Amino acid sequence: MSTPHIESRPGAFAPTVLLPGDPLRAEHIATRLLEGAERVNAVRNMFGFTGRWRGHPVSVMGTGMGIPSCSIYATELVRHFGVRRLIRLGTCGAVHGDLDLGDVVVALGASTDSGVNRTRFAGMDLAATASWSLLHPVATALMRSGTPIHVGNVFSADLFYDPRPNLLEHLASMNILAVEMEAAGLYGLAAEHRVEALAVLVVSDHLRRNERMSSEERQRGSDTLAASILDALFDQARRAR
Repeated sequence: MSTPHIESRPGAFAPTVLLPGDPLRAEHIATRLLEGAERVNAVRNMFGFTGRWRGHPVSVMGTGMGIPSCSIYATELVRHFGVRRLIRLGTCGAVHGDLDLGDVVVALGASTDSGVNRTRFAGMDLAATASWSLLHPVATALMRSGTPIHVGNVFSADLFYDPRPNLLEHLASMNILAVEMEAAGLYGLAAEHRVEALAVLVVSDHLRRNERMSSEERQRGSDTLAASILDALFDQARRAR
């Protein structure tokens, strides 16, 4: 089966897909965490892999940066490859004073300055929210593990370098936890296609304190977080049987 951006055989992707932005991080997660990981897409070097986590099929695929790029890959995965659970695994820049580097943000909802959800929703404002069926087990497992976790709203920005001088203070005043670039689009797409979506983000920068993690710290944090998410999702499935 081939789409404009994914060239893979039917059934190449598991129903559950982790979606880091960086395709090299997707490769790292797949080869480090998944048993029998096989590369199933390399078009435009946007690598996708499928393997097994404790016997369960799982895929990992890069999405690139921003809502347009993420939406392309997520749409094709859902429409053409039968993917049902989309979990964005990424980083974010904190704006809320209670967050520290290395904390985890589970995005309950995602505000945005992008127009994509108004396009989807006939010009109206869509409540871009996570799927409870994913959020609840993941947040519960992270809290039980002692991970510093914050569940709340994020802001999905269209511009990485935003010219508005008071934007961060305004976001903080509206109780926005952090800024990232994909969740609002992913949540809107999931609503349209009746699939599940969740964004789980490591705080890699604090935008109002000018603090940032090293690239090594980011990689280590994403490995630990990916394993925790997969454990939570498949432990929930085992309990449901």
